[in-house]
Amino acid sequence: MKRNTRVVWILCVCLWALSCLGCARNGNAFAQYAPDEADRLTVYTSHKQEVYEPIITEFENRTGIWVTVETGGTNELLERIASETGSPVCDIMFGGGVDSLESYKGYFSPYQSPEEAGIDPAFLSEDHMWAPFSILPTVIIYNQKLVPAHTVTGWRDLIDPRWKGKIAFADPSASGSSYTALATLCQIIPKDTESVLRQFAKNLGGSQFGGSGDVVKAVADGTCFLGITLEETAMKRIAEGYDIKLLYPAEGTSAVPDGSALIKGAPHEDNAKLFLDFVLSRGAQERLAQQFYRRPVCSDIQRQKELSPLEDIALIDYSVSWASENHDHMLERWSALMEQEAGR
Repeated sequence: MKRNTRVVWILCVCLWALSCLGCARNGNAFAQYAPDEADRLTVYTSHKQEVYEPIITEFENRTGIWVTVETGGTNELLERIASETGSPVCDIMFGGGVDSLESYKGYFSPYQSPEEAGIDPAFLSEDHMWAPFSILPTVIIYNQKLVPAHTVTGWRDLIDPRWKGKIAFADPSASGSSYTALATLCQIIPKDTESVLRQFAKNLGGSQFGGSGDVVKAVADGTCFLGITLEETAMKRIAEGYDIKLLYPAEGTSAVPDGSALIKGAPHEDNAKLFLDFVLSRGAQERLAQQFYRRPVCSDIQRQKELSPLEDIALIDYSVSWASENHDHMLERWSALMEQEAGR
């Protein structure tokens, strides 16, 4: 009996110690359990936990580097990085469409990873201010009970008055993927940008969601009839049983990579470079292809069989430079238009 009590006591102590270590990773008061500064790394990520956690855990196990993770929307985190200029906290921005990263590249340092040799050159940054992670087509989803098949075909439906108040869209000032969708809409519809933004804001009635996950839930539960999200997000939820259908817009769509970037003046620059090498490595790319419904940027790694071949999807020649150059102006106009519609 005494031996069993001792075993239980030891197990409780071990669990308490592990709890303290978990708290330390998240910046809790138990940070004294963390290793020396030379073995640390701070990552800002807009990825969902189901994506970033296994990647970061494997990186920690392989390198012994202690990673502190801060999460948020892409644009929210990029604004935070900008505000920390001169005294950076973050070492690596992990996530966000490369069009959003490009618009903030003044806060990054160039780095050419040796792993880039295995990456499709079409997805690489010319000046190495960011590195791609995965290819993410933008898709339209709809509720199969509320929208008959073939009723919705593409981007023009998003500005069709018959769908007013029935479209789910995430706030592009917070969500990088939503900004990519907005820029895609503006590059596809043959009207001036102001007219497209105005028509789309009017169709949303001044209402938008906090993130792409909220978009999928709103369409699945019938709050909205259709929405705009990433292929990966839609495929995950369909696999979980959500009653939605995805379509690749008839006019074509964008397939913008998300990426990672080394922060200028990063406190742990060498560790940040190791992390960039890791997420571009063949092992990490194979993992995302097998587990996350994401398309790898390594040209010779097979996608999941559930995903349509990229060559079978109509893709536009999406201009990353246009989306980057117009980033701030578009978000300012979008915010003003949404406030105007919400006040009607």
